[in-house]
Amino acid sequence: MSDPEPEPQEDPSRSFWMPGNYVATVQRTPNCFQVCEDVVACFKDRARVERHYAQQLKEWSSKWKSIIDNRPLYGSLMRAFQSFFSSAERLSVLHSSISRSLVEEDGERIHVWQKEAFKRKMFIGFRESHDFETAFARAQKPWVKKLNKLDKAQREYNKSCEREQSALDKERQAKNNPGVNELTLTKIQQNCERAAQERDKARDRYEKVLDDVTGYAPRYMEEMESVFDQSQEQERKRISFLKQTFLSIHRHLDVTNNDSIKAVYSELHHTLMSICEQDDLRWWRNNHGPGMTTDWPSLQEWVPPVRKKKPGKKPKPVTVDTKAVMIGGVRVKALYDYVGEEADELSFKAGEEFLKVEDEDEQGWCRGVKEGGVEGFYPANYAHVEQGHHQDAQET
Repeated sequence: MSDPEPEPQEDPSRSFWMPGNYVATVQRTPNCFQVCEDVVACFKDRARVERHYAQQLKEWSSKWKSIIDNRPLYGSLMRAFQSFFSSAERLSVLHSSISRSLVEEDGERIHVWQKEAFKRKMFIGFRESHDFETAFARAQKPWVKKLNKLDKAQREYNKSCEREQSALDKERQAKNNPGVNELTLTKIQQNCERAAQERDKARDRYEKVLDDVTGYAPRYMEEMESVFDQSQEQERKRISFLKQTFLSIHRHLDVTNNDSIKAVYSELHHTLMSICEQDDLRWWRNNHGPGMTTDWPSLQEWVPPVRKKKPGKKPKPVTVDTKAVMIGGVRVKALYDYVGEEADELSFKAGEEFLKVEDEDEQGWCRGVKEGGVEGFYPANYAHVEQGHHQDAQET
């Protein structure tokens, strides 16, 4: 078994505490603004997908509904098949609603929040980024000066060490060289002593500057963390808003928890479960099989043909008192049922009695009056005069 790979070492030069490395923190403001723009654009595309899907559902339903309506299906099976199309139409409406919600609710909500949360400077950039960058730079300025001073002291100390090392190398070479006289060797040794003294002084200065830097570090860290915490609070608000926005988008897209969509599929399932073989077979029997009614052969009484009156013939107006017998009328009794085909014709049942107030004309029509004052023409051969009921031209 191979050893686990060692974790990559962090580059100290990229530390937040190093000069200028606060820029990534400051840059979170414009970065979040761009994320908002991306969210809006992303789910605007998703809304287009939902809208296209809704349109395709509608077109599919319309196409196949017209086809299935002309197929030889019937009863509960036809209703079940058609329920797929009605469900698709309802789903089309719901997905159109999802599309609108993503754009009009979520997208608009982000745009409104952007205007409130990302105040712009007069020319370019965001006020928040500028304020944090200024605060970080102000907190870091003394630290940068001390670091530069420390770097200078370190370089001077290193150079003094190099000079000392060079002098020691010359001394060692001189001692190993028999041709070097005592005076030259003495000068070389004196140079070594001076180099050692300069190195000690450079080290003292270096340590003093380092102590100053180390002593200032807590204050530097406190001021930087104060600005950083303010930046963190603003970022927390942005993260919280985007979290709520994503949850809103999820709520709109999560069809598994949409009560309306649940209702569509619940009703569809109920309709499918309502398919009943016996009901459909019974319907077919009663509408296309032995259960249909029919006119079996039977004796048909002869009914006189009706001779139509001339067009335009209207009944003469006759005033009738509902409680009086009309003068000159003759009571007749209907032999057959008759339903008036025009507004000026009487309708009556066989056996019904009424008054004939005008004799038969050349076309075979009489004019009569029923109780209540309803008058009109009727075929003369559809009624006969009752014996003993001749009415004189008087009313009682």
